[in-house]
Amino acid sequence: MKAAILHTANQPLQIEEVPRPTLTPNHVLLRVLACGVCRTDLHIFEGDLPLIHQPLTLGHQIVGEVIEGATTELAPNTRVGVSWIGGTDGTCRFCTHDEENLCDNPTFTGYTVNGGYAEYALVRSDFMYPLPDTLDNTHVAPLLCAGIIGFRSLRVANTQPGDRVGLFGFGASASQAIEVLRHWNCEVYVSTRGQNHRDQATQLGAKWVGTENDKPPVQLDRAITFAPSGAVVVSALSSLRKGGIVAINAIHLDQMPAFDYDTLLWGERQIRSVANMTRQDARDYLERAARFSIKPQAQVFPLDHANEALQAVKNETANGPCVIVP
Repeated sequence: MKAAILHTANQPLQIEEVPRPTLTPNHVLLRVLACGVCRTDLHIFEGDLPLIHQPLTLGHQIVGEVIEGATTELAPNTRVGVSWIGGTDGTCRFCTHDEENLCDNPTFTGYTVNGGYAEYALVRSDFMYPLPDTLDNTHVAPLLCAGIIGFRSLRVANTQPGDRVGLFGFGASASQAIEVLRHWNCEVYVSTRGQNHRDQATQLGAKWVGTENDKPPVQLDRAITFAPSGAVVVSALSSLRKGGIVAINAIHLDQMPAFDYDTLLWGERQIRSVANMTRQDARDYLERAARFSIKPQAQVFPLDHANEALQAVKNETANGPCVIVP
């Protein structure tokens, strides 16, 4: 099969012919139909996350069809989605207490095992999700990480219908989270760099949109940060009412600057990190995505142009989320 291979961090992916994965117990072989490009892929590519499996095939927003290893739940040619969490041990304290996103021994698709920048992918059969027929391949691919993690971020922030919610940064994940917030009748305030992102936030129904240096005009009940910047977390915190929550939607974050406890954190304000997702998060979000008709505009790249897709994510030049279609 053809695959885009990362041999060394911060070096271009190599398009190579490699052996097709061999089926193993409790796994399914998928023909990859589409694979979303996530900012986490960029963190791995650039070495922000250490390269622990190499050579590596990136990609964890996989839409595929079952080719081998079909089960009674997953018939041949079933269309399924795969996300960042590709497996857990099922036995650690977190797995046995409904916190599998914190598993001590997780498998990460496209990081600890090969992912979907390829024509085929081998994935665990219990970490796949049948996809609604109403969501086509290129539109559903970005939902499988950016959408699910954005949805979990709303849960971690304890977002309630009618809340005033701030989104700090407005990339793929935020642009899908705002669709859920709109259906929950929340007021959304967006602070982000880039005129294109601000225009998109306005089009998607934000009540207020400002630059990364602007402060929302009201105190917020909840805030989600999407930029991998500690300074943005402090900005979000400064916009909260007493008892409000900031959820950090970032797998990698630069240094947190010092901030004043008495004015920014006191009053039972909270900062929470968002770590991965659970299978229930994925099922719940995909059901809502189909019901709410969440279909992010996507820019498609052929597999041979995987490097260009990563650069489009880095430079924020794509017209919507980037999706690789082998």
